[in-house]
Amino acid sequence: MKNVWLIGTGLIGMEYSKVLDALHIQHLIIGRGEISAAKFEETRPGKKVIRGGLDIFLKTNPSIPDYAIVAVGLPDLYPVACSLINYGIKKIFLEKPGGDSFEQIEQLYLTSKRENVSIFIAYNRRFYSSVLKAEEIIKKDGGITSFSFEFTEWLHIFDNLNHKLSLEEIFIGNSTHVLDTAFFLGGEPVQIHCHSKTLEGDMSPKIFVGAGISNQGALFSYQANWDAPGRWVIEILTKKHRLYFKPMETLQIQELRSVKVLPVDIDDHLDKEFKPGFFLETKAFLNEDYSRLCSIEQHVNHINNIYKKVFFSN
Repeated sequence: MKNVWLIGTGLIGMEYSKVLDALHIQHLIIGRGEISAAKFEETRPGKKVIRGGLDIFLKTNPSIPDYAIVAVGLPDLYPVACSLINYGIKKIFLEKPGGDSFEQIEQLYLTSKRENVSIFIAYNRRFYSSVLKAEEIIKKDGGITSFSFEFTEWLHIFDNLNHKLSLEEIFIGNSTHVLDTAFFLGGEPVQIHCHSKTLEGDMSPKIFVGAGISNQGALFSYQANWDAPGRWVIEILTKKHRLYFKPMETLQIQELRSVKVLPVDIDDHLDKEFKPGFFLETKAFLNEDYSRLCSIEQHVNHINNIYKKVFFSN
């Protein structure tokens, strides 16, 4: 029987608990604040939350679990992961992006490598029903010839958070969902040329454009303007179709020699019953099927070869 710890009792923690129940996997739930713990127990009847936070719980010398799922807020991802590693836990599923800065995530990778710990970053869009269906079409069409994406952020939605996020934190914690999915489908960049613009009064850029070539031979381009209207979008082109993820939970298709854009019928019952992508990604982690998961090593490679270039270019 699998022994799982779930750390974090917010909305994301509740979603993981739902999935674990559906998989018939018992899990120990560890929270910190009384309000969130009480709400968790109210929302998930029959579940009991251990209060006080992970570090206090570890002082009771509990048996080491087979797996840990970390669903805490952005500022706590790195310290919680470090505490789990120091306690001897070897398989960790960590909510994205794994830390609140590029440097923190890189340090966590070095620590995990030194301690021989497997950490996977929860980029759930890799497991969307729309993405799975698109892969079927792409394979049938003979592969991707080019792709483009937009990662414009609506900055006003971050205004009321308890922890005010920097533009870098918004990029690494939110925008990389789009970049990770686009390059998961279209291939890793072998060439990438990036430009960004910092507006007057800002410390970091808000406008981004770039282009390159992936290891699948596909040309790609991207753009985002956080100071103008926009949304997350991915467009994939094959010799026969143009595929639209707009929004990313859905899939639309345009046939060759046609201007009509039609919805694609997808089996998305899991994405409706659970938070999209969560069921399949959690199942994959617990079954140790890592083929679609983002390892922390791959994540750090993306940081150094893609994300830093996109965000810090000028």
